Amino acid sequence: EPSDREPEDHALGRSRGGFTTKLHLVTDRRGLPLAVVLTPGQRHDSTQFEQALNAVGVRQRSGQIRCRPRCVLADRGYDVDRIRAWLRRKGIAAVIPSKRNRKRPRRHDRALYRERNVVERTLGHLKEHRRIGTRHEKLAESYRAMVQLAIVERYLREYPDRA
Repeated sequence: EPSDREPEDHALGRSRGGFTTKLHLVTDRRGLPLAVVLTPGQRHDSTQFEQALNAVGVRQRSGQIRCRPRCVLADRGYDVDRIRAWLRRKGIAAVIPSKRNRKRPRRHDRALYRERNVVERTLGHLKEHRRIGTRHEKLAESYRAMVQLAIVERYLREYPDRA
């Protein structure tokens, strides 16, 4: 019997790619995953933006937890007024290109935006693990555990002296 954490749909849904699960990932500049949220494949990325960013907590050298980044780099799918207003309220700079159909396009730092590929490369690295790329697990909790194991493996590879 599924637990309270297990969604009814098991984070499975139909998208253009078939029956899939979406990984909404937050990384740092080096590509180290900070938070991951699972949703069914048909769910739009922007619906999980706040939940994914609220899941981030990075311990600083001082011992305090930093929950807010200075800026967020995101693709056009996140060019939503609700997201931009949320970022503004939190004092976070938005580096998000405007959708092509926007009447008044917003400017963004193009040089900084080039670093967004780090997220795509990190997703690619996670999906190199066969169980993540093909979603063998029936339950979303089990799939999330596999993703977290891959993230731990990435941290250990990046920081072998901290193991």
